[in-house]
Amino acid sequence: MSTSSSERLVQLMRPGTLQLAALPPLSLYVHLPWCLRKCPYCDFNSHEWRDGATLSDSTAQSYLAALRADLEQALPLVWGRPVVSIFIGGGTPSLFSPAQIAQLISDIRARLPLEPGCEITLEANPGTFETERFAGFADAGVTRLSVGVQSFDDAALKQLGRVHSAQQARAALAEAATAFTHFNIDLMYALPGQDLTALARDLDEALSFKPPHLSVYHLTVEPNTRFAINPPPGLPDPDLASDMLDLIGQRTAAQGMERYEVSAFARAGQRCQHNQNYWQFGDYLGIGAGAHSKLSFAHRILRQVRWREPASYMSHAAQGQAVSNEHEVSRQELPFEFMLNVLRLREGVPLSLFMERTGLPISAIAQGLQRGQEAGLLQARADWLQTTPRGFDFLSDAQALFLAD
Repeated sequence: MSTSSSERLVQLMRPGTLQLAALPPLSLYVHLPWCLRKCPYCDFNSHEWRDGATLSDSTAQSYLAALRADLEQALPLVWGRPVVSIFIGGGTPSLFSPAQIAQLISDIRARLPLEPGCEITLEANPGTFETERFAGFADAGVTRLSVGVQSFDDAALKQLGRVHSAQQARAALAEAATAFTHFNIDLMYALPGQDLTALARDLDEALSFKPPHLSVYHLTVEPNTRFAINPPPGLPDPDLASDMLDLIGQRTAAQGMERYEVSAFARAGQRCQHNQNYWQFGDYLGIGAGAHSKLSFAHRILRQVRWREPASYMSHAAQGQAVSNEHEVSRQELPFEFMLNVLRLREGVPLSLFMERTGLPISAIAQGLQRGQEAGLLQARADWLQTTPRGFDFLSDAQALFLAD
């Protein structure tokens, strides 16, 4: 940014058209961008580390220094606001050593007030697993581990470009279950050549570890990925994919897990606090290469993006210029942005949350609510915002009702 953060804060505090009575909860997202190999389906900002199975200490230290500089520059925009959750994502954050993650968490604690019991999640890849490494992350201050397994089928893992084997995944999960009270397993379904029997095997194996939380994602071919250029053969058709989702719901429910969000299943008291803040249109400060932020002020909502390439990010952060671009969210965009998140929650949210989190009156969404109720996509309740079962199945249609004209 050309102006200093303090000058920018003065600009952001000036009168505007929104009226937020209170600021929403604040989370922190930290992006660690390197991975051992770029998966062909991945459209995240991740960059292959080609110099061995672990990140060099010099690179890690340079990046941690950039994160410190980035966070310090952002402090005036969130001054005094406690952080309810931290998510360290990537890339493959477990390429960083437990000592380096401990340093990162210490750096954050020295600069931001954390709520008591603040959830600190770290994404981990079984391909970077070694004995006692996950226990080291727990000792470093991580309270929740999210393990990217995707499948327990070696042939499927090879097609997905994963760097780990099924056996490595089992060993990593056994360690995670020992080291952490709170952990998540990431699985994918609708894989090339996958049928219901193969999915059932993956689900049974994942559930055998008694995970407190399970995230299950439909494999989709995203633009700007290797799969977009060369799609894998044998992808399940929509009918089979729908049957797979039904099977996931049945198997997880039988294990006492509740589907509380489109892709998330959890036992009682084990929902992901960080993602719930996203889905409830809370605020988040994102630091690291390519990280996104959403920050609320009394009269406006700001979105920021950091420089995407790691080397460029580190260089700009050192100069106090970590943010590559930012913009204020317009009144016209806010209804759709709000619904894009909250309608993902199966139980819905109080209708009053729209006014609290956007600073807009209910009249701004009245037409969309009426259309949604008439189409059978939204529940007809005066005080609650929630999809119908049909609306949950056709979520994009429900969300699109609130697009700006």
